[in-house]
Amino acid sequence: MSEDLKLSILNKLAADGSIADTKTAFANVSSETILGALKSLESQEKVTYETITSEVWSIEPEGQDQLKNGSYEARIYDAVPAGEQGISIADLNAKFGKMANLGMGKGFQNKWIKKNGANVVRLVDSIVDQVKADLQTIVATNGNPSAEVIKNLKKRAGLIKLTKTLSYKVSKGTSFSTELKKQATDLTVEMLQSGAWKNSEFKKFNFDSLGINPNGGHLHPLMKVREEFRQIFFEMGFEEMPTNNFVDSSFWNFDALFVPQQHAARDLQDTFYLLDPATTDDLPAFWETVKDVHEKGGYGSIGYRYEWSADEAKKLVLRTHTTAVSSSVLHKLAQEPYKPAKFFSIDRVYRNEEVDATHLAEFHQVEGVIADKNMSLGSLIAFLDIFFKKMGITNLRFKPTYNPYTEPSMEIFSWHDGFKKWVEIGNSGMFRPEMLRSLGLEDGVQVAGFGLSLERPTMIKYGVDNIRSLVGHKVDLGMVQTNPACRLDKKMGKEVFQTKQVESEN
Repeated sequence: MSEDLKLSILNKLAADGSIADTKTAFANVSSETILGALKSLESQEKVTYETITSEVWSIEPEGQDQLKNGSYEARIYDAVPAGEQGISIADLNAKFGKMANLGMGKGFQNKWIKKNGANVVRLVDSIVDQVKADLQTIVATNGNPSAEVIKNLKKRAGLIKLTKTLSYKVSKGTSFSTELKKQATDLTVEMLQSGAWKNSEFKKFNFDSLGINPNGGHLHPLMKVREEFRQIFFEMGFEEMPTNNFVDSSFWNFDALFVPQQHAARDLQDTFYLLDPATTDDLPAFWETVKDVHEKGGYGSIGYRYEWSADEAKKLVLRTHTTAVSSSVLHKLAQEPYKPAKFFSIDRVYRNEEVDATHLAEFHQVEGVIADKNMSLGSLIAFLDIFFKKMGITNLRFKPTYNPYTEPSMEIFSWHDGFKKWVEIGNSGMFRPEMLRSLGLEDGVQVAGFGLSLERPTMIKYGVDNIRSLVGHKVDLGMVQTNPACRLDKKMGKEVFQTKQVESEN
């Protein structure tokens, strides 16, 4: 059909010189099909064309019914027999259904019929069905009737509608001919070898074409929420720490943080230890300082009073928290002249935990540290108020807790308006002097730290009930492609619904 149509257009141009309107010349061909053929011919410079936009009135399905069978009031009138007896309203309803009330209403309005008790009788001997006549005018004028006809028909919904139609004025192009030659789309090896390319006609590239949308480039919801956190940190003057060390020594993961070697967190059931290589020989120069603080204490502490083992510190682990990165960065900061600093990291950590709907063996930790002289717990609380406010969380409460490397330590809670209760959202505290002074930070420099998971806010924002649907081999790629951008300061999707549901229940 396409090739035949192209030839028909070319032959019409050859015979008449131009085509004033394709709607007239090719009345039985859709405008979409005509446009496809014209674009193909235009790419070969055989034709040029201009678009003609016209508006016509078309008849809707309800109008088609009244065009064929008459208006509702005319059908009711025809059903009413002449004479004083007429017909019962019940019989009209039984015969015409819902249409009966519409028809009788218009018939009463036109004074064609009237009620006589429970019956309907005629008032006139004959009628003119103007609605049907106006619809016939629409057909007779090809959708271009007088304004009076349109005014009358528009008084009733569902009879006619205004439709825009496209047609085209076509002229000869610079390379016009009635011969259709197949254009090559690619320069092939065979063409080069045979020399056929010399006589081939190549299809022009369309640089304005949008092409096919690539099946990729979609951010995972975790990455969307991660980017929101990163922008908040950058806005508040933080510097991002390098977190590409997924394997680290027990020294940086535990010992440098003043976590004793007998601590439960270092057990096999909580930490992944490497088998090959199992250890490292690369302990930093200050390892003996850390050893002394563990064994004997210092900086106001009596230590843990046990025999510290370098072999234990050399064991390689999958990092259990990004604080291992923080300790290394703080040690590097201590080697430079003093200056206040703010660091953050967002990356994966690993725990030997049983996998269920809310726990995985690997997850993302969001961590921030602030180093400054005279930094206090009050400074940390004031900062956390500002930080969480940028996430849309304004009502905070802090509860004392225990962490091996922070003292004092606080759990962070937020009031959830929907659930009407306090929900834990993070952990925080002031790093202990046993840790800071061992890393080389001078007296007077205090460091505050805080952290939270990335998965929990992501599950809340995107309405995910099972973490295994968010991370791992069960992830639905369709979910990754269709979920919207994240707004931490605004409620989204299922989160809004759940909040309203809880509020209605309360």
